[in-house]
Amino acid sequence: MAILSFHFLLLLLLLGAFSSLPTQAAARGGHDPSGYVGNHGSFSRNLLEDKPRITEEMVYGYMTNPELEVAVHAFGSRCPNISRIYSIGKSVNNFPLWVIEISDKPRQKEAEPAFKFIGNVHGDEPVGREVLMHFANWLCDNYLKDPLATLIVENMHLHILPTMNPDGFALRWRGNANNVDLNRDFPDQFSPFNNDINYRQPETRAIMNWVKQEHFTASASLHGGALVANYPWDGTRDKNKYYYGCPDDKTFQYMASVYSQSHYNMSLSKEFEGGITNGAFWYPIYGGMQDWNYIHGSCFELTLEISDTKWPKAAELPVIWEHNRMSMLNLVASLIKSGIHGRIFAADTGRPISGSVMIKGIDSKVRASRTYGDYHRMLAPGEKYEVVASMEGFRPKSTRIVLEQEAVNLDFILDPIEPDGQMKLTRNDCGCPCDNDKLFHVQEAHLWLYILVLFVLLILYLLFKRKTASRLLTYRYSPRRPIAV
Repeated sequence: MAILSFHFLLLLLLLGAFSSLPTQAAARGGHDPSGYVGNHGSFSRNLLEDKPRITEEMVYGYMTNPELEVAVHAFGSRCPNISRIYSIGKSVNNFPLWVIEISDKPRQKEAEPAFKFIGNVHGDEPVGREVLMHFANWLCDNYLKDPLATLIVENMHLHILPTMNPDGFALRWRGNANNVDLNRDFPDQFSPFNNDINYRQPETRAIMNWVKQEHFTASASLHGGALVANYPWDGTRDKNKYYYGCPDDKTFQYMASVYSQSHYNMSLSKEFEGGITNGAFWYPIYGGMQDWNYIHGSCFELTLEISDTKWPKAAELPVIWEHNRMSMLNLVASLIKSGIHGRIFAADTGRPISGSVMIKGIDSKVRASRTYGDYHRMLAPGEKYEVVASMEGFRPKSTRIVLEQEAVNLDFILDPIEPDGQMKLTRNDCGCPCDNDKLFHVQEAHLWLYILVLFVLLILYLLFKRKTASRLLTYRYSPRRPIAV
């Protein structure tokens, strides 16, 4: 009897512990009323319980997937000079994941930063897809009229994916067609569950390949269910809930504040100080998209909750767009107006190289592009930084800067090194090794040598002509001699 009583008491304690787990009313990356239970550890979402019922009245006025597809291509036809329409893959149910690229040279690679917006990560959070189409059309309508629109179009490449989860939207639920939460499906530094790429959903793989191809500087995904700008890390090593900042914590706080302070009322939040939050401090998740972007793509991504209601009435969408318009513009423009930007060159060839840039004291690298050797590094203003550029086979260089409110342009020219560690001498056009500092003097010496040789040859030529003329004159006036046979 004592043993049974002990087991009964232990069971009650366990039930009490599980009932005390957080049950947020909304979910970052989309607030989910089901709380933390499920297949990826104690903090995963159960997608099958407490699913809100989405009525036809709620859906009325939102674009269907075919209507959104038509709207994307109509935008491309209406604004062909500053846009390109392309697909990064297909959903489980074979719907194309269409992207709008906006730039003054949308089909060209340039030494400019790139930003991406992603909407509708969760099928039951459709506000992002509608707001992103408003945003694209506003840029088209105001290019060369509004200074921010013009700045964005002419100085960067903006990529907009209105829906990452068209199948979930059509099914009116959170996950994709396989009922998988796409914002828990990415490889995670603190969890081994998602490391096998073969088990990733097609929508997840499409995003991962896209990030590797396009070399994004920063990014944001739009969600619903709260009003806050969220930044990494999303999880913690011990799976507990507390503030856990990434190496670029100050920069992420700055970016999140740019969005929150520009919003109609996000910064006035009583739940989140300043309208921003660290993900792990709010509640930990694993397999999230923003952490993966930062670790594997050197892409600074925010998770933006832009509507308290997941599925507001369609009549409210224009108001939600207006509340977020300046936030979206200022966040995208911050890639141009702040941080450090530049190119990395090889001293021996003068050609751009895809080196990397680090900030001393911050364990995070940003790699330059292979085409132009350009890099774009987000940093919080008002700080002093030591910037280090490096690449294998070259001697690293560093410099100190004070970053105020405006961006700093900073190029690096790296000297190559021989395998033995000695600096390689630059070669001139003749293939002769020479020190960079003495190259001009060597070329000048060669020029004087050429002049001297030409002068000597001219004198010899004149002497030869004079001697030949003397012999001809003697022969002309001398008596003929017999020819010997």
